[in-house]
Amino acid sequence: MTTFLNADTIVGGAVVTADASGSLGLQSAGTTAITLTSGDTTIAQKLTAVGTSSIAGMKIADVLETVTISATAATGTINYDVTTQAVLYYTTNASANWTVNFRGSSGTSLNTLMATGESITVAFLVTQGGTAYYNNAVQVDGASVTPKYQGGTAWSAGNASSIDVYTYVIVKTGNAAFTIFASQTKFA
Repeated sequence: MTTFLNADTIVGGAVVTADASGSLGLQSAGTTAITLTSGDTTIAQKLTAVGTSSIAGMKIADVLETVTISATAATGTINYDVTTQAVLYYTTNASANWTVNFRGSSGTSLNTLMATGESITVAFLVTQGGTAYYNNAVQVDGASVTPKYQGGTAWSAGNASSIDVYTYVIVKTGNAAFTIFASQTKFA
């Protein structure tokens, strides 16, 4: 590989390299190199980009988020695994009010997955029939959390014959402590 930026160019002594095929690599002192090719690259670890007071940690031109589309009706307690998707779309009409329980996955709590001071934003798209239902309770790792609702008032109904999009910004404020900012938007 050929270095085309020296260690002084990137904060923390990182080195960016390129080989004859155009693949890019990034390595900082004491870490494993990451190679980005012209095809798909998968990083199976948490990627942290840290900026400074004058340099942004990351600039992203495009992001594709995973959507789970399920012919399921919203009802009961719905476990929303944030490691599986950013958007969950239930395409069958809701059949009762429901509780959404946010967690990392079936084997990982959200409390373990997130550090204090981190947030995650997810959306839950719920198809409504002639009788509409709504998300009447929110949990994180099975513990109840009262969200902060857009507009200041908790919703008390869904929207008939539409798709309700619930958006949640989940902020970890301490050990097993979360603040959730929630909104409901009707799409017809």
